[in-house]
Amino acid sequence: MRVRGRAALGAALSSRTVALVLVVACVGLLPWLSGKDPALSVLRARSAEQVATPEALATVRDDLGLGNGPLPQLGHWLGGLARGDLGTSWVSDTEVAPGMLSALTVSLTLMGASLVVALLLAAALCARTVARGARGTPAGRTSTGAGAAMLASVPEFLLATVGLLLFGVWLGWLPTSGWSGPVDMVLPALAMGVPAGGLLGRLVTDALPGAYGERWVELWRASGVASWRIALAGLRRSVPAVVPQLALVAVGLTGGAVAVETVFAIPGVGRTALGAAKSLDLPLLQACVLTLLALGLTAGVLAHLVRRRLLGPGLRDAQLTLAAPRPTAGTGWRVAVPASLGLLLVAVVGAGLSGDPYTVETAARLAPPTLTHPLGTDGLGRDVVARLGHGAASTVGTAAAVTAVSALVGLALGFLPVFSAGLADVASALPPVIVGLLVAGVTGPGASGAALAVALTSWPPLAAHAATLVGEVRASRFLVAQRALGATHGRISLRHVLPAVAGPVARHAVLRLPGTALALAALGFLGLGAQAPAPEWGLLLDESRSYLERAPWAALAPALALAALAGLAVSLSSLSFSGVRLRSKGAQPGTRPATAAAHEA
Repeated sequence: MRVRGRAALGAALSSRTVALVLVVACVGLLPWLSGKDPALSVLRARSAEQVATPEALATVRDDLGLGNGPLPQLGHWLGGLARGDLGTSWVSDTEVAPGMLSALTVSLTLMGASLVVALLLAAALCARTVARGARGTPAGRTSTGAGAAMLASVPEFLLATVGLLLFGVWLGWLPTSGWSGPVDMVLPALAMGVPAGGLLGRLVTDALPGAYGERWVELWRASGVASWRIALAGLRRSVPAVVPQLALVAVGLTGGAVAVETVFAIPGVGRTALGAAKSLDLPLLQACVLTLLALGLTAGVLAHLVRRRLLGPGLRDAQLTLAAPRPTAGTGWRVAVPASLGLLLVAVVGAGLSGDPYTVETAARLAPPTLTHPLGTDGLGRDVVARLGHGAASTVGTAAAVTAVSALVGLALGFLPVFSAGLADVASALPPVIVGLLVAGVTGPGASGAALAVALTSWPPLAAHAATLVGEVRASRFLVAQRALGATHGRISLRHVLPAVAGPVARHAVLRLPGTALALAALGFLGLGAQAPAPEWGLLLDESRSYLERAPWAALAPALALAALAGLAVSLSSLSFSGVRLRSKGAQPGTRPATAAAHEA
């Protein structure tokens, strides 16, 4: 058994290494993956008016060493990385490293402030559960967990836009752009820190009841130990189970930095990466993507080391986990909330589909809501309701296709858990925004590129769920009997394992549909997805930012629609992981699946 465990660990480490090498190689080969002449891309980036003569292209190839082919160029780029040389910008013809160091300083400062906001919010969300659990009263985790889940599901770009509109434009309390002092960090740090704090608060809130339900707590209470000591001990017991999820927070911060820095015009790595992707300045984009990826992976390693430190030498190898009890509250609200939000979105889409989203009425530009235009018009006089309706149809259709592909990939890789573990770890460290930047660097911004980016990052939770179910089904007694009767491994997988796993994974994928639509909207908001004049929700929100002061209703309409979509996503997640729908056949009636907490996150 020990030999088999070591072999599995070695295979997992090998798959992680291979996956990381593939990602780095893809970043290094960006100038060649587009199928275009890199010299021509450099020439166009530097001067769109210069004629691409053979002499001019040859000069560019000689200057940047592009004439040796992709593999020698990759080796040259990797050698430069080892020396700290990040290359030369194609647009400005300057060294990338100095500007990247300045942008990294800004981004790290913003991420640090966001992490402080996240920790304070998580502490506030967990305070009631900590106090009640230490006193031995019911923790009341359902309402707190639902609020934390809602905060965690709201996209950073939506929070940034609403905060800019409310506190910057309407109330005038805080700056709306720039990076000149601490006050400029308030709105960006809130936009990035609130979802991260909601995630941390939800994870700790879910872990605390398991800690307070252990026998040592009863013994301490019977011995007269003070409640505050029990509370601290319960936190100490719960934190190691949550620390590995800090990597998710780091990934969220790196992805959110792109949108938030863009909204508030902050000169950080995220905004620099987006500008490089749009201008096809691939050396600068390479440096930005590697920096953001390194931040996420470093946070994951640090979280692992902190967990080992908190567990101590006696528990490091015990793999102890906290039992996550099934919520005791009824599921009525879990059905009512998604049903209400779903009906609201259907009503908006139905009303909008009857109109024309492309009709321009210059005389009705930025008109306020009326009977003719219930949600007003945009900067070109187009009806906002019609654009919302048609945008929802296209966004949901694309999200459905992406979800189907992710489900198939996750289901297939669920049968190869050792192979897929490394790929899943690396994919989880890449937010859709970062992958969207890479895809845009190859194909340019577009709806198909955005769909590909989301598909590449949305399969790991489905693969983890499929792998868990495959293991449980294969351990069933009736399959042991099938093997004893001479059934082959392939026959068992196709006739018994696949039918038992496909249904739950498909339901899990459908419940992730709203989250997939939000990811597509985020890329559209950044200009990496559908392009104008397409009525995509994220693009609608981005277009309305230019006239926030004159026509705030044009921004509020897509903002509220995206907020409703986020609420639908978290409601469906709560319904699915209440211990009923995704519980495997072998689970006990009073427990949740082993992977429920990971899926919820």
